[in-house]
Amino acid sequence: MRKLFAVLIIASLCLAGTGYAAPAANAGKKSPPAAKKTKQADVPYKAFIIVEADGGKMIDGADVHERRAPASITKLMVAYVVLNKLATGTIKLTDTVTVSKKASQIGGSQVYLKEGETFTLEQLMKAMMIASGNDAAHAISEYVAGSKDEMIKLMNAQAKTLGLNDTEFYSVHGLPPSKGEKEDQTSCHDLAILARELIKNPKILEWTSIQTDTFRDGKFVLTNTNKLLGKFPGTDGLKTGFYSQAGFNIVATAKRGDMRFIVVVMGSPSGKVRDMSAMEKLQKAFAQYKMISVVKKGEVIERDVFLVDGKYRKMKGVTEKGFLYPMDINKKGAITKEIVLPERVKGEIKEGQKLGELVMKLDNRVIGRVNIVSPVYVPKANLFTRFIRRLGLNI
Repeated sequence: MRKLFAVLIIASLCLAGTGYAAPAANAGKKSPPAAKKTKQADVPYKAFIIVEADGGKMIDGADVHERRAPASITKLMVAYVVLNKLATGTIKLTDTVTVSKKASQIGGSQVYLKEGETFTLEQLMKAMMIASGNDAAHAISEYVAGSKDEMIKLMNAQAKTLGLNDTEFYSVHGLPPSKGEKEDQTSCHDLAILARELIKNPKILEWTSIQTDTFRDGKFVLTNTNKLLGKFPGTDGLKTGFYSQAGFNIVATAKRGDMRFIVVVMGSPSGKVRDMSAMEKLQKAFAQYKMISVVKKGEVIERDVFLVDGKYRKMKGVTEKGFLYPMDINKKGAITKEIVLPERVKGEIKEGQKLGELVMKLDNRVIGRVNIVSPVYVPKANLFTRFIRRLGLNI
């Protein structure tokens, strides 16, 4: 017995020397490292993009084409459809809209519309764009398109026209889908394009820059869901969105001097984190970039275009518009300009007629184009003059 005990002691000492340990019962089951868990919890967003508003240059971004639910940001496309209808004159902001039973039953963020109430279209647009009223979005859609379903068709048609390939709408308000319904889908990239198009109409920023307003003859206060207003200098739009699966989203824009940026943040864990992320991106962009005036409107292009049939023998074109470009203050390199013009142009020349293009390049990459146009009207020369020119005589 003593011998057996001694053997066991010697064996255990040998095994300890080799560093051997018996496998644990749960060996092979790996738990995620604590650092990874912390990292996931600390991610401030699922995707983002920031672009310069005028030319659309992307300043920074991550997962910009990832398709995500926009939540109430869906209402930006409703606004885009409305603004296009206003531009054609088919509707007016002073039009009276009567609230339907269906519109009065829409939940979530709302202005508590009642069946049979009447408001002007502009009053409802403010309720939708400032306070994110889902019921207002539904009432607007019924008035503008005839029904919610027809409005969704118009929204998707406009998305296709704008080239929003990551986008598909199934609602007019962005609420989470009911059982059997599909979820609205878009991306940071597409929302940035939509925002750029929207702000071309000053009316949208007039609405989205309002922090508080009244509704229903002052009985209801509209409070803007975009908390960057008044918090980040220069902010004047556009829209926020949230529900649990979508996370906290925002499309915001700010302007300082002659520079405007648009930032989109999607999938943040909280409104505070979302807003801080958006402000951080905007602040960095304003600090890192300065706007360079590359071309001025009406700038004379120093190259002659010969007019085959014109009363005048030749002319110089001018730039149709100016061109500004956000230049990284830390980047070296110069913007070059390439003149693309035909040697000859036939027929009469109308004032403002396109003659060619001025192409701007940075590091051999095209960053913009501006049309070269005729500054004046040039009628055709008489038949005799044109005949002589065709003989090669210079008159």
